[in-house]
Amino acid sequence: MIAKHGSFDPTRDRKFELPEHPGEFWTKVDVESDADLALALSALERAGAKLETKSFNITPTEGSRWGDSSSHALDLLILWGPWLIILAVFLFFLRQVRSQGGAGGVMNFGRSRAQVYSKENRTNVTFDDVAGAEEAKSEVRELVEFLKNPGRFTRIGGRIPRGVCLVGPPGCGKTLLAKAIAGEAEVPFFSISGSDFVEMFVGVGASRVRDLFKQARESSPCIIFLDEIDAVGRRRGSGMGGGHDEREQTLNAILVEMDGFGTDEGIIVIAATNRPDVLDPALLRPGRFDRQVVIDLPDVEGRKAILGVHLKKVKHGADVDVDALARGTPGYSGADLAAIVNEAAIMAVLDRREQVSMGDLDEAREKVIYGRQKRSRKMEEEDRRIVAYHEAGHAVVAAAIPEVDPPSKVTIVPRGRSLGMTTFLPEREQYHMQRRRLLGMLAVGFGGRVAEQEFCGDISAGASDDIRKATDLARAMVTELGMSEAIGPIHYAERQGSDFLGAELMRGKSHSEDTAREIDQEVQRLLSEAYERAVTILRTRRGEMEQLAQALLVYETLSADEIRKVLAGTHVDELRPKSQTKPPAAPTRTSTATPPPLPSDGRAGELPGLAPA
Repeated sequence: MIAKHGSFDPTRDRKFELPEHPGEFWTKVDVESDADLALALSALERAGAKLETKSFNITPTEGSRWGDSSSHALDLLILWGPWLIILAVFLFFLRQVRSQGGAGGVMNFGRSRAQVYSKENRTNVTFDDVAGAEEAKSEVRELVEFLKNPGRFTRIGGRIPRGVCLVGPPGCGKTLLAKAIAGEAEVPFFSISGSDFVEMFVGVGASRVRDLFKQARESSPCIIFLDEIDAVGRRRGSGMGGGHDEREQTLNAILVEMDGFGTDEGIIVIAATNRPDVLDPALLRPGRFDRQVVIDLPDVEGRKAILGVHLKKVKHGADVDVDALARGTPGYSGADLAAIVNEAAIMAVLDRREQVSMGDLDEAREKVIYGRQKRSRKMEEEDRRIVAYHEAGHAVVAAAIPEVDPPSKVTIVPRGRSLGMTTFLPEREQYHMQRRRLLGMLAVGFGGRVAEQEFCGDISAGASDDIRKATDLARAMVTELGMSEAIGPIHYAERQGSDFLGAELMRGKSHSEDTAREIDQEVQRLLSEAYERAVTILRTRRGEMEQLAQALLVYETLSADEIRKVLAGTHVDELRPKSQTKPPAAPTRTSTATPPPLPSDGRAGELPGLAPA
């Protein structure tokens, strides 16, 4: 204990004069117990000492030294620092939760995130913007009519459909059709994605479902659109893991809200999915989704209508042939066609032209599906020769078989992952794949390999993709299509559907080893016969092969009309005017160390449509 004195008394305990305050002295009193402390305080008070608390050090030589104030700050930091860190972390997570919960904060985390469209804020999409799906448009037009004039249907005892499920491959216009409904419906339209329900917290999905339908009841009559409903509507019990499944609770909430106690007749639910095979059966039953509207890939007339809609938005020249472009895009979705028109417009702008030409559309069509041309890739003359004969083999075999589509374009310019490409233009829309057509496609697939063997003296890895597609097609003919006389019309496919289906993951063979051996023998027989057919055709048409390969080496790309002229006997020099003749690219010495293209990064003879549909 330290006591402060105003004067120095040498008879007392040791005293120290403070350097900061001359004339004031401090006394050190040793206290060993509480009783001694009480006695010392009493004695010091009687002596007139003033008691203070200071933080300083005392040394016999230097007297007193005031302590550093940072020691107090360090003590406070050690005491309160961990609590401040915990508080900061808590505030950070609270802010994150508030931002995820929307404007209402954490208390509204379970509120629905659906976007609401009404008469005031409609979308800019109408039914006129949807082409190629007339039946689907008529189905959804009825929904709008149900809500506008329900008495017209209920006066004879009818019931308004509870829900409609839009089903179709990706890019066919399911979401676009929903946007058109939102743009033309005169009732509130709630739009939400299936992935917006389930979050990191348990119970949020079911809470958002209940809140969504609560808002819909307050705005009845209205429409609810659930995009990609397979995110929450998958079949229950097919999960591969255990534990609590938040998705199932969300699905149960949807099932109850759509057809349970307290359902509202004025709410129509529209869902869209490209995976109807994984949806729960309870979700698709009548009473919940009364209708399933299938939106398929557009046919040739549908593609013409879709191209017409998109070409209205861009400036194009008079040479644009919509009919030819529609016939040359079988199997293309509406999204693919929109991308083709957009890519063509970009090409025209980059070339400083004011209009889109037919050449732009043709180039865009191949770019969207196969990738950009790689004219900067320089190949040795021997590599160009192999690719030219490979592609010429596909074209000559296809021209010799009347059951397959005729070649529309042959090129040896690298594009995407292929070193060359042969495309085919169907003369008409075909809905049936007959056996003789499939056998012809097998022979066309082997045309490139046979041409390399017969005209180049060796085979390369460029035909690996053709062989894979031909093998898959032959196996499908035997095991799925019943086109083998030895096996018969029996379905022996080992796998069905997609790996996304949990029920199919552990499925094994459904036939014996002897049957599997017979299947392999039939597949090998079909492939061998197709290979021999291609050999016979190319040996018989050796002159046509030589002419077509030479034309490819000179011009690199041949159109359908030029292919017909070459096969009819037109000389290479007379195929085009001299001004359009392009000399063959000179071989580069720097590419001699380049290894031959592997199947994974370079494929000659890309045959679209060879794989079974």
